[in-house]
Amino acid sequence: MAPNLSVVIPAYNEEGSIAELYRRITEAVKNLKSEGLIGGCELLFVNDGSTDGTREAVLRLHEEDPAVHLLSFRQNFGKSAALNAAFRHVRGDVVITMDADLQDDPAEFPRFLRKLGEGYDLVVGWKKMRQDPAEKRLPSKLFNRVTSVLSGVHLHDHDCGFKAFRREVAEALELYGELHRYIPVLAHRQGFRITEIAVQHHRRQFGHSKYGIERYMRGMLDCLTTLFLLRYSDRPMYFFGKIGCACFGAGFFICLYLTAIWFSGVRIGGRPLLVLGVLLILLGIQFISTGFIGNLIVDVSHRSGYREDHIEKVV
Repeated sequence: MAPNLSVVIPAYNEEGSIAELYRRITEAVKNLKSEGLIGGCELLFVNDGSTDGTREAVLRLHEEDPAVHLLSFRQNFGKSAALNAAFRHVRGDVVITMDADLQDDPAEFPRFLRKLGEGYDLVVGWKKMRQDPAEKRLPSKLFNRVTSVLSGVHLHDHDCGFKAFRREVAEALELYGELHRYIPVLAHRQGFRITEIAVQHHRRQFGHSKYGIERYMRGMLDCLTTLFLLRYSDRPMYFFGKIGCACFGAGFFICLYLTAIWFSGVRIGGRPLLVLGVLLILLGIQFISTGFIGNLIVDVSHRSGYREDHIEKVV
């Protein structure tokens, strides 16, 4: 049986593009149905607190087509919150996310679906010929390079909003802050199979970009958060314990050295090295104690909220 498709579209002040985007998607969906690639399709728009007529534009489409649905936020909470809400309401076996600014092309849907059919769980779009100004392209390249190196998930475009998921991937993700940029890394953490395809990218026709330089500053901080979650979320002692042991060991040997020279008659009370040694020992104890507390929190959370997102149900 052909899978059902859910198309998720976060939108913030995109009134001018909604009708044309709907037309392009419905045309692509007709082709998918005629080729037998999908059974049915729903369109789920998430109005992220728009101050223009985005909400009303989607409601007009819903009156004409019951396959169009709307989640509307009372204020702007960001793309991560929009996707997280949508992933809790989708009903399709396959989920495609795309932006509402007409830069993503629904004609790429068949390529995403065929790639998923090869056994992958998440297919990430790669805007190989990106139609954006240089002030967006250059920081994006740096961001993607750093994220690939630090995370070990080597993709050309981690932040591309044009993606296709199996439903179990979408349900396994918990997005908040700016973590939508790290969906491939978070999915990799759960053991899902990931790949990418080059997609066509168009110039923006309506509205303006919602991102500034602050986006990349927040992104690097979220990168550190994601990497910590990826490596140490279920074993925080490995992170804090390493730092704690290094500090305690350095402080111990400093104090051991000072003790040895004190026994030889050298005065050490006024030496800054003594303060440093004691400080390092105290810091080491604090870091190790933090690791113990972190492990207790993880243990309690695992006992109360066991999940099976990492298990592939074969039969």
